Amino acid sequence: MTQSLHPPEPDRAPDQLRQRYRKAKERRSTWEAHWQECYDYALPLRDAVLHQPNPGEKKGDRLFDGTAADAVDQLAASLLSELTPPWAQWFGLTAGPDLEESERQQVAPLLDKVGAILQSHFDRSNFAVEMHQCYLDVVTGGTACLLFEEAQPGEPSAFRFTAVPLAQAVLEEGPDGKLDSTFRRNELTLAALRLRFPAAEWPDSLLRQGEEDPQARFAIIEAVIPNQRGHYDYAAVLEQGDDDAPLLAEGRFGHSPFINFRWLKAPGEIYGRSPVMKALPDIKTANKVVELVLKNATIAVTGIWQADDDGVLNPANIKLVPGTIIPKAVGSAGLKPLESPGRFDISQLVLDDLRGRIRHALLADKLGQTEAPKMTATEILERAADMARLLGATYGRLQSELLTPLILRAVHILRRRGEIPALLVDGHTIDLQYRSPLAQSQAQRDAQSMLTWLSALAQLGPAGLAVVDAAATAQWLGRAFNIPADLMITPQQQEVPHVQI
Repeated sequence: MTQSLHPPEPDRAPDQLRQRYRKAKERRSTWEAHWQECYDYALPLRDAVLHQPNPGEKKGDRLFDGTAADAVDQLAASLLSELTPPWAQWFGLTAGPDLEESERQQVAPLLDKVGAILQSHFDRSNFAVEMHQCYLDVVTGGTACLLFEEAQPGEPSAFRFTAVPLAQAVLEEGPDGKLDSTFRRNELTLAALRLRFPAAEWPDSLLRQGEEDPQARFAIIEAVIPNQRGHYDYAAVLEQGDDDAPLLAEGRFGHSPFINFRWLKAPGEIYGRSPVMKALPDIKTANKVVELVLKNATIAVTGIWQADDDGVLNPANIKLVPGTIIPKAVGSAGLKPLESPGRFDISQLVLDDLRGRIRHALLADKLGQTEAPKMTATEILERAADMARLLGATYGRLQSELLTPLILRAVHILRRRGEIPALLVDGHTIDLQYRSPLAQSQAQRDAQSMLTWLSALAQLGPAGLAVVDAAATAQWLGRAFNIPADLMITPQQQEVPHVQI
C-alpha cells in the first residue's frame, strides 16, 4: 500500500488504535450471529464470521435447498453486469455546468481520452473478480468492503483490488452518515508481513516464532480514519503487542482506500441490511421442508418394521436386502411392516410457494435470464424500466457509496502518477457520467421522448420542424446515447466551408 509518511496524530498511537478497534468490534458483535446465519443458508462457501474455517472443510452440511444460493449468485452477477460491466466503459467524464458551450466542446475529446485511460486500467486489473465478491457480500450480508490499492510500478495496471470479508472489516459511521472509518484485522505470515511492511520493526518473539514455523500467522490491524484536514490517516499495528511499540506503517491518503457500501440502511444502524435478511424466514423454512421431505422419502423407501420377540428372531442381525432369509419361530408373525400414519404430499405445494417468494425477494425473477430467446425493442425498454424501478433506491446508495468514491480514487492515483492531466472532478467544471446499463435506462427514456416529439413535429410539416435546432438536437441525442465527441461535428467545424475539387 503506497502512502506518504507523516507524524502520527495524537489519537493514532498503537494503544489508542487497539482500544478503538475493540470498541468498534464490540458494537459489531450484535450483527455477527445474523451474518453467520445468512451466509450458512445463502452463501456457505464464503468465509465464516464467528469462527475461522479450515481450508477444505465442508461448509454446506446444514443446507438442503439451494434456491437461495442460486438466487444470490444470479443477483450478484446481475449487479456486476448492470452497474460495473467488465470490458465496457460504465463511466465517463463530462464537462460540468460551469463551463460554456464552446468550452464544453473543446474539453470533450480530452475527457473521453481520460475516461478511456481509466477504463483500460480497470480492465487490466483484477477489478471484475474482486467486485463480484463484494456484490456477493452486499447481497448476503448487506455490507461490503473493497480495498482499492495502488499497484507497484511496472505492473500491467496501476490498480489492485481486494474484497475484504465481513469477518475482517470493522466499520464506524461518520457524522455525515458515511462509513468513513475502517479497521481491518488480517492474519499474515512473517514473509507476507515483511513484504507488506518492509520498514517495520518486528519484536524478537515474533521473529523467532515465524522462523520456527513459516506458516504461522500473526494478526495485524490496519486503520484508515478521517482527520480534520479532509484527508485520511493510515496506520497499521500488531493486534498483540506492547503499547510503546512503534507503528508498523503510517501514512495519509487523499481518498480512503477502503470503499464501504451497503444495500439498505436502517435508521440508527451502521451496517446495512440485505435482501437475504428479508427472505431469511422463507429460506430457513424451505430448507427445513426439504430436510423433512428427504427424511420422509427415506422412511418410504426403507420402511418401518416390527417383529415379535419370540426368542428366535434377532432384529440386530437382520439386513433388508434382496434374497435375505429371515428365520422366525413356528406360529409367530415374524417381521412385518408398520403402516405410515400419513403422507407428506402437501410439502411440494408449500415448497413451490416458498421458492417463489425467495426468488422474488432476491430479484431472480426480475433480473435473471428471460425464458423467451427474442425480445422486441419495446420489451427491452420495459424490462430496463422495471429494473430501474426495482433497484432505484439501492442504485442511488451504491452510486454514492461505491461508484463515486471508486472513480475519484482512480482519478487521484493516475493523476499523481502523471498518466492523466491534473483534473479536478468537483461536479462544477468536470463531472462524472455513469454509463452502465442501469444508469442509461433514464437516458434512453429521455431520448425516446425526444424522438417521439420529433415524430409529432414531422407530421405538422415544414412549419413544425422549423422550431427545431437540428444541430443542437443532434448534439443532445449524441450525449444521451454516449456517442464519443470525436464523432460529432462542433458548430465551429460546421462554419468552415467545404472546398470541392
